[in-house]
Amino acid sequence: MAYIGKEPVVGNFQVCDAITVVNGQAAYSLTVGSAAVNPESANHMLVSLNGILQKPGSSFTISGSTITFASNLVTNDVIDFIQILGNVLDLGQPSDDTVKTASLQANAVTGAKFNTDVISAQTALAAEPADTDEFLVSDAGVLKRIDYSLIKGGGGLVHLSTTTVTATDVAAISFDGLFTSDYTHYKFIYSIRGATNNTDTAVRIRQSNSDITASNYWYAGMAMYRANGSTTANTAGANATGYIRISSSDNTNNAAYPTTGELILFNPLSTAVNKTITTTNLGYNSNSTPNAIRVWTFGGQLVDTTAASGLSFLYDGGNIMGTVSLYGIVNS
Repeated sequence: MAYIGKEPVVGNFQVCDAITVVNGQAAYSLTVGSAAVNPESANHMLVSLNGILQKPGSSFTISGSTITFASNLVTNDVIDFIQILGNVLDLGQPSDDTVKTASLQANAVTGAKFNTDVISAQTALAAEPADTDEFLVSDAGVLKRIDYSLIKGGGGLVHLSTTTVTATDVAAISFDGLFTSDYTHYKFIYSIRGATNNTDTAVRIRQSNSDITASNYWYAGMAMYRANGSTTANTAGANATGYIRISSSDNTNNAAYPTTGELILFNPLSTAVNKTITTTNLGYNSNSTPNAIRVWTFGGQLVDTTAASGLSFLYDGGNIMGTVSLYGIVNS
């Protein structure tokens, strides 16, 4: 707005803390709220000494936060008040919620102004972000946002279920109702043993929550044995049988020597292909103190295109114990 005469200066008006006169001393420190203050000049101050306003420049001078009177003060002198009339272009501290974004200078807010808990103090996500959730990235120094779908990894595993049988052996460790359209293929990680020695480790496909026991399975495999200082190879295979064999008939029921491996079940929900598995595992012979170690690799399928509801791990001549975990394989 327009003014008649000189436009008033709007500044940071402050009354200094009380000063106790020291006999024979001319210079005194200026503080407000115990913090040092630096007036713009002597002309920006009102100083009352013994009830008389002092003339800037001749009665007192200013250097930084120090006021120096023209002569040493004595014990009976009283500095009534010192008021700073404001610094040129200093508006003081703005009121809350009065500074707009447009008033901030470009690049004025730096990382030094952010608390160290600017992220850690916020609510943490309890699950994987949604594809449309956005992140901030610096692209050659330019801040940009990017959807999670463009930076998330592919091909990982998502845990779906784990079954552990330890105290009492069971006929089979089975999984049902866990295959969904979220995943095409599935991985099983197992550490199992038979309750009886000299039995085959096997799997069966399940449909409508029941094992398929018909002789419609085919499988083939090979192994490398290491025993008594030498290494030998072996093969196994069958067609039109009632299960897919995944390890040899010399599995041990010793708890310290389980058959341990991983198995992939391919596209169990498809109605266009047979149900196929591949697996590799490490095991031992059937003696109470195993003296041979072997690695088996098997592949097999159920000749049936019906969608599978699950998979069972079992032994052909006895019950099973151990742990099997099921994972969905994330599509890349």
